[in-house]
Amino acid sequence: MKTTKINTSTEQPFKDDKSSTVLNIENDYALDIFGINNENLDFIEELLPLKIFQKGNQLHIKGEKKFRNLLSNTIFQTLEEIKNKKNKSATNLMQENIKMSLSNESENIKKFSVAKTIKCDITGKSKNQNNYLEILQKKQIIFAIGPAGTGKTFLAVAAAVSQLLDGQFDRIILSRPAVEAGEKLGFLPGDLKEKVDPYLRPLYDSLNDLMPGEVVLRKMQSSEIEIAPLAFMRGRTLNNSFVILDEAQNATHTQIKMFLTRCGKNSRMVVTGDPSQTDLLKKSDSGLLKSIKILENIKEIEMINFDRNDIVRDEMVTKIIEAYDNHDEKISDLFSTNE
Repeated sequence: MKTTKINTSTEQPFKDDKSSTVLNIENDYALDIFGINNENLDFIEELLPLKIFQKGNQLHIKGEKKFRNLLSNTIFQTLEEIKNKKNKSATNLMQENIKMSLSNESENIKKFSVAKTIKCDITGKSKNQNNYLEILQKKQIIFAIGPAGTGKTFLAVAAAVSQLLDGQFDRIILSRPAVEAGEKLGFLPGDLKEKVDPYLRPLYDSLNDLMPGEVVLRKMQSSEIEIAPLAFMRGRTLNNSFVILDEAQNATHTQIKMFLTRCGKNSRMVVTGDPSQTDLLKKSDSGLLKSIKILENIKEIEMINFDRNDIVRDEMVTKIIEAYDNHDEKISDLFSTNE
């Protein structure tokens, strides 16, 4: 198996210059680290007070030591993630990791490996994500809210898979409200499973990122993993289970109450959602924020609120969310001025 280790023995300052470092990157991974036409290196120079020179598979890094160390550690982390995630490209991963490393630098966040799954080990990339992963080990009921791309659902599924493999729970149950996203799809062909599967596809995707497809299928056939619409939760008592309700902004207050009261002995329940993206016809019907308010004084229940600083998808997602937030603020100010 190929290794992804940086050849640290070649790290050395420039001639008589202690403000520089040289790193050798293995040829197989140089393009992933440098980016096409060195786009990753350009991105890094925009974020960090460093000058980076690329020659072959070497990087010559000039600047303050703490930033050189930050970049070196981030490159090493990215290479390890490529290895753990098999064929995943680091084109966006390198930029994602350097951004997170920079935001975490001032808070000295230590990564907490929560999920040792078959395909990869999952770690938090921000203070909120790190706290979330720890909470997912301790609390019985967790609410996680925030914008798209902050890892609310993926980290919860990763924790569930890790804890199932570790024998802490007998099964994982993943659920979503079957609500159309602003479209009328009309009659859908097929049996009940074929009708609801399109609504639940993101949950299948998360599982397949963490375990080989044949393992996911085998565990679903043995009922160790179950994926079902929220309506199917009624009347059940879920013991020894890690249960996740995703897209909870599309559930009413009554539905969330029904879901939470399914909690049985030795079970953990996670509710995730983005209150700004409800697909219900009447936005006021969403019960996510109301449920959090009602339950906020129960010590066994924890709530974590993600924001745009926790977004780990492509940089474009952050820009889109910022643009919409700014637009909403302008509209709100306009109405306030006219009152």
